[in-house]
Amino acid sequence: MTESSTYRAWQQLSSKPLGSRLFSAAAMIRVPYFASVLPHVRVMEPGRAEVDIPKWFFVYNHLHTVHAIASCNAAEVAMGMAMEATVPGTHRWIPKAMTVQYLAKASTALRARAEFTPPDFAAIAEGTEVVVAVGITDRAGVEVVHADITTWVTLVSG
Repeated sequence: MTESSTYRAWQQLSSKPLGSRLFSAAAMIRVPYFASVLPHVRVMEPGRAEVDIPKWFFVYNHLHTVHAIASCNAAEVAMGMAMEATVPGTHRWIPKAMTVQYLAKASTALRARAEFTPPDFAAIAEGTEVVVAVGITDRAGVEVVHADITTWVTLVSG
């Protein structure tokens, strides 16, 4: 199975001192919108990723908690890292839909954990939906947001 360039970069950098920070900074350069939540990728492996999001000024809402869209961004970063670690170079993926439940106030830094069972990529000819569950917890481990992100996976054409 050929791996994505993103996952190869993670494998090369993550075990080095400050490597996960360097990888996370590169991810923000590649996808600038994610910089608003300052993601720090902690885990990236097939079917799973964990991303930390600090509580800082640009994610505050009027209640001084992490605002809803910042939580969605955190979920999308975690989902994207899990998909990049899972989907082989013969295929591509794109987000298709997101269902989000706001379960509690997010008053601390957050950790987004994305998990899913990888499909049989050899069986994907016409495309398939893959749902990635993302739990977002506060520092106490309380799930404050849950997102199910539907992605569309297809073969890379020609």
